[in-house]
This record gives sequence, structure tokens and C-alpha cells, in this order.
Amino acid sequence: MHGRRPLLLASSLLMLCGCASTDEADQPALPAPQIGFTQIKAAPEAFQGRAVTFGGQVLAARRLKDGTRIEILQLPLASSLQPIPNLSESEGRFVAMQREFLDPATIPPGTLITVHGDLTGSVTLPLDETDYIYPLVEIKNLRVWQREDQPVRMAPYPYMGPRPFWGPYWRPYPYW
Repeated sequence: MHGRRPLLLASSLLMLCGCASTDEADQPALPAPQIGFTQIKAAPEAFQGRAVTFGGQVLAARRLKDGTRIEILQLPLASSLQPIPNLSESEGRFVAMQREFLDPATIPPGTLITVHGDLTGSVTLPLDETDYIYPLVEIKNLRVWQREDQPVRMAPYPYMGPRPFWGPYWRPYPYW
């Protein structure tokens, strides 16, 4: 029995080494190390060409001749790279450009997204009665977070469990 243990260990290691791949094309693209949004907001041209990963809430999406422009309210990212929907923690806005066709109806206002791409500078657009300088990101990867991906928040009901759509007396709202 003891003679088989080294043989089993050696064959396991050989199998693992044979399955390992050193080809970088097989590896999934990982987001670049985070550069702080406030740094980029202060001087977007200084970081031009750098890979960035930002997330936020879609404010507007518009189809243009050269792609789809998405205006996004920046939000901090969780460890899963999902935006944390706390609007008071936003550090500003940015614009992401998708060169391939992207239907704006697929990302309506309020949608949470994460964008990975290259910072290409900035663009000045009107915001209410002023001009606002938006950092501009050329999209390489776009993740749209569905409602199922967002954490479910339920109100505590001590005896009957959560009742998100039912009113008192087990009648659906409105109960008048």
C-alpha cells in the first residue's frame, strides 16, 4: 500500500502539469488594477490610454453615427465588480462608448453596469445649464447587471416571513 502512494502522487502531478495551459489566450481577461475615479476625473488626459474598470447606473444611452454613447453615474464597485447602488457615494459621471452596435433600449436609465476599457480622454457635454467634462471610456467589456443579480431586500415580518406583494389580511395591494 505504501509503495502505491508515491506512484499515485507522481501520476497526479503529471496529470495536473499536462492539463495546465500557459497560453494567455485561454485565460479570461481580468480587469486592470483600479485607478481611482477622482484621480481620473481631475485629469482625464493624464491617464489617456490606460485600462480602467468603472461601474455605475445608466443615466442615458444614445445611438450615434460612430457607436452608442452611454452616460453613467459612477458608483463604487463590490468585490464582484457589481456597482453598489448607493447614489450618495458617487464621485461623478463618465461616458462610455461602444463602437459596435448596441441598442440603447437594452440599457434603459437606472440599469446597473460595469465597464472595462481604455480611457480615451474626455468629452464636454451640456448638463442642465452648464457644461460638464466627462471622462471617456472606450468599451472593451460591458456587463449589464440583471435584476436577478441584484441582492433581494425583504422587510422582516416576524411570523409569516417576507410578504413583498401582499397587504394585510392576505389581499394583494391595493386592497380598497
